[in-house]
Amino acid sequence: MAYALGQLGWSILSGIIQVWLVWFYFPTKDVDIPRMIPQGQVLGFLTVIGLITMLGRFMDAITDPWIANLSDRSTNKKGRRIPFMAKAAVPFTLLTILVFWTPVGYISWINIAWLTVTLLAYYVFYTMYVAPYFALTAELGQTPQEKLDLSTYIALTWFLGYVIASGATYIWPVFEGMGMTKLMAIRTTFIILSAIALVFMMIPVIFINERKYIKASPSDIDFTKAILAAFKNKNFLLFEIFILAYGVAITIFQTGNIYYVTVLMQLPETWVAIITALSGIMAFLCYPAVNILSKKYGKKALCIFAMIMLIVVYGYCAFLGKYPFSAELQAGIFIFLSGIPFAIFGILPNAIVADIATYDGEKTGQYKEGMFYGAHTFMSKLGQMIAMVSFASLLLLGKDVGNDLGIRLTGVVAAVIGAAALIVFLRYDEKEVVSSRE
Repeated sequence: MAYALGQLGWSILSGIIQVWLVWFYFPTKDVDIPRMIPQGQVLGFLTVIGLITMLGRFMDAITDPWIANLSDRSTNKKGRRIPFMAKAAVPFTLLTILVFWTPVGYISWINIAWLTVTLLAYYVFYTMYVAPYFALTAELGQTPQEKLDLSTYIALTWFLGYVIASGATYIWPVFEGMGMTKLMAIRTTFIILSAIALVFMMIPVIFINERKYIKASPSDIDFTKAILAAFKNKNFLLFEIFILAYGVAITIFQTGNIYYVTVLMQLPETWVAIITALSGIMAFLCYPAVNILSKKYGKKALCIFAMIMLIVVYGYCAFLGKYPFSAELQAGIFIFLSGIPFAIFGILPNAIVADIATYDGEKTGQYKEGMFYGAHTFMSKLGQMIAMVSFASLLLLGKDVGNDLGIRLTGVVAAVIGAAALIVFLRYDEKEVVSSRE
């Protein structure tokens, strides 16, 4: 429980950035906050906030394996993971707040520089907390079943943290009612949520004695050799190609949701929040079943099922608005179909990486759990970056009502990438990875 509550903390901070950053700096016309960075296009299809967030994701991706390797090689007497988390928690929290606290209250290049620097620093400390945190999944869980249970618990607390961050919109009206401007009310809300997040992030730091539960020795492999060794593991490479495709798919969903709703189904923008929330709740309700079924049938079988469902979902998205029934029902079908694979991918990837990392450590004598998770998150974020660039490019082929070819093609591209990755993943040998420890 102490471990899972740490995830609740950092998912609140992550959720604040994911849900509110673009909206805060690129608000709609009816939002009464000052515009602080240029709002126009760059390179014909990107925005300033889009470029900065892409740069931030790139920084996040490249620091993952680097910090993971530092964690693996740590000889700190308190453990390899907890000390990193302890050092990262406070700056991670402060930078979440500072990202929204620009020095100038109007459009200025000073704000662009401020946002770029604070967001890049945010991702460094985000990784400094999260990469060692995920490595603990492999180390605290002594069996594949325990690793799966831990992955289930942190999937639950991640969802709760994301909901709390999304609920900020219900908090700042209280401060507006007390006389604050909307801008100050939003910032005050983020300060309060960030402080709560810090308390939760410190729970595993304070209450988990890493040396008591974990016996693994520091790795003596340097960064380059460690990351090459991770990807030389055949099963890990096959799984990460699969995860790269999932990164593309989930990012297309998150980025394309507004277009699927307003252009293809021609529903009000409020349906974006409805679909996001209900898809998350659907996934949340499926978590117990995923835990039970994966123990019975194996993680590989459920991941294959999940990717097949995602392929169906994106094929379905390509024809939204064309079906002979109401747009509301079309949205409901999408929620039902997407919630199940989101639940499976919310739990199983962390557990699979934990299995692979433990097996590799037993086989080689070098315990590189941090590096495996760093490489894993790198591949996931690489998929997100590919999706962002591909999505923006496809929109040039049509993104408006009556001219929507580009939007529809995003579903087709995601489905094709998923199918190719599924073929590769069929070669993943789950029995080799887990049989010796079951």
